[in-house]
Parts: sequence; structure tokens; C-alpha cells
Amino acid sequence: MEWFLAKLIYRFQSPSEPDPVQFDEQLRLVQADDALHAFHKAQQIGHQEQLIADAQTIHQINWHFIDVTELYKLNNMIDGAEVLSQICLPADSMRYQQEVRLKAGYLLSNCTDQFLQAL
Repeated sequence: MEWFLAKLIYRFQSPSEPDPVQFDEQLRLVQADDALHAFHKAQQIGHQEQLIADAQTIHQINWHFIDVTELYKLNNMIDGAEVLSQICLPADSMRYQQEVRLKAGYLLSNCTDQFLQAL
């Protein structure tokens, strides 16, 4: 069995939002014999998650799985291996860097809290 990284795309719509149609791009780990089986397994996961979301929806939100758009074979599962790289071009690079630092601080705080609670 091999490991793959699959990108699943969902569309969801809430009548209460000003821009009612939004998209959720999710990266999922999938274990399968080959790329074809990984693709189909990722599609099954997408449809299953759609059904779960539909069953658990309290508010009026239309949640729809669209499809799998990307599939990457993860060759070497080693410490520090690159899994995904994305280049972004923010309109305000200084603000982007500040947001990165804020998110990192928040993540560090949460990880520290979890570690201390486990002691």
C-alpha cells in the first residue's frame, strides 16, 4: 500500500452570507495500492463527508462534494519531507508576514497548552 495526498473540493452555500457560494479545498491522506485506487478512494471520502455534513447540518447550508482535483504520491515518509508547497502573492506583504507570525504564536500557544495538559 502506498500513501497519496489528495485535494478534495467542496462547494457550500449559506443563504445568510453576502457571497452565498464558497469553496472548501481539503488535503487528505489516502492509502491505496495505486493512483487509480487512491483517486476513487478520495472520491468516496468526499461523498461520505458530504453525507455526514448533510446529516449534521442544523443551519441551512448546502454542502456539495465536487471532485478530486489533485493527487500526489508520497514516496518517502521521512521526517521533514516536503508534502506541499504553495506560492502566494499577497497584496500587502507586511500584513501577510504579521498574520503568519500571529498564527504561529497561536499554534505554539495551543501546542504548549496541550503538552502541559498531558503531563
